[in-house]
Amino acid sequence: MRKPKLAYAKGIHHAAPRTTPPTEQDFEIYASYQVNAAGLYIGTLKVVRKTDGRLLFPFAGAPVIGPFPTRQEARNAADAYGSKIVAGDIVNPET
Repeated sequence: MRKPKLAYAKGIHHAAPRTTPPTEQDFEIYASYQVNAAGLYIGTLKVVRKTDGRLLFPFAGAPVIGPFPTRQEARNAADAYGSKIVAGDIVNPET
């Protein structure tokens, strides 16, 4: 099985100021997993704010998600962490 490739936004998107508060539909969460050297599963995550293309996760010093004994647990943990990031950005948007 081939590991999914995480693609990062290359351009900077400048969006007009929003008049409505952000919602969960304004974000993309890409959750997956990879296997570490010990044979355990590490969650991989990418969170992008679609309105301006800003990459919210991963960032410098981002925590490692895992390790977990199964790939499903790693993917679920990455998805849950992504949801927490989205909820936090809705409450307090990062500029």
